[in-house]
Amino acid sequence: MSELRWNPILKEWVITATHRQNRTFKPPKDFCPLCPTREGGFPTEVPAEDYDIVVFQNRFPSLQPDAPEPDIEGSELYPVDLAQGICEVVLFTSEHEGVMSQQPLSKFEKLVKVWKDRYQELGKKDFIDYVYIFENKGEEVGVTLHHPHGQIYAYPFIPPIIERELNSSKEHLEKEGECLFCRVLREEKEDGRRIIASNKSFTAVIPFFARYTYEVHIYANKHLPSMAEFGPEEEKDLARILKLLIMKYDNLFEFVFPYIMCIHQQPTDGSGFDYSHFHIEFYPPYRTKDKLKYLAGSEAGAGTFINGSLAENKAAVLRETSPVSFEDM
Repeated sequence: MSELRWNPILKEWVITATHRQNRTFKPPKDFCPLCPTREGGFPTEVPAEDYDIVVFQNRFPSLQPDAPEPDIEGSELYPVDLAQGICEVVLFTSEHEGVMSQQPLSKFEKLVKVWKDRYQELGKKDFIDYVYIFENKGEEVGVTLHHPHGQIYAYPFIPPIIERELNSSKEHLEKEGECLFCRVLREEKEDGRRIIASNKSFTAVIPFFARYTYEVHIYANKHLPSMAEFGPEEEKDLARILKLLIMKYDNLFEFVFPYIMCIHQQPTDGSGFDYSHFHIEFYPPYRTKDKLKYLAGSEAGAGTFINGSLAENKAAVLRETSPVSFEDM
């Protein structure tokens, strides 16, 4: 059963998807559903003995193209709707214990192209308003399948956090004549202390308002609303800065760094071209080598984050963390 239920207090949709309680949970390596299907072995989601990057529809989706009718009748206060959408899984490598920071740059370039393709393809569907590309990495953020992978949720609405930031950018554009993200990026460049790395097309920074100790945002240097506006140069530059950042993360405490990665870009309902600005946000849970940041009363209950560190100091630490050398960087 899946359906959308409206929260009139926060003015946002909640997806109810009871069938996801039965999804695969931390299977042993020999029974990983994301590995290639070996001859005579366990049949997986990929009917091939090897692969590069694979995209397929989630077997336990929160949203479905042919969504069932809601099980409950809504009311004026509590509307319900079809949980219509698409949920996809993106497999980054066929290696079950693969580490993305150790993958060649060419892998990241292919991944950027795949993300761009899925954003454009899913966004063409008339019931999709927002294509959200993300990665949950590590058990610390709740991952139940260890094989390197990400996900794509194509929503029939604009998610609330995205909508809130777009509204702020639109308001700033109407008042000041420029996209809010362009202004934020200019402020960060003028200050310089929080910048981690940059190239011609992108800048990685721990923002002034970081909520997590090692939170990093990657902003397009030009006003590019979405991946649809990327040319070959932007695709290569995004791959480069992504690999560089992930290598720095893994070298920071000398273990594979967990995080939530979220790609924010223009909705696919036709809105937001002038005030959407492509960027990626990373939320790592570690605040020190052996201490995690938990979302407790103030964060989870009140929505007010408490960051126990200075963005300027942690940016310096991450900036000075050297990535391992690799041949095709």
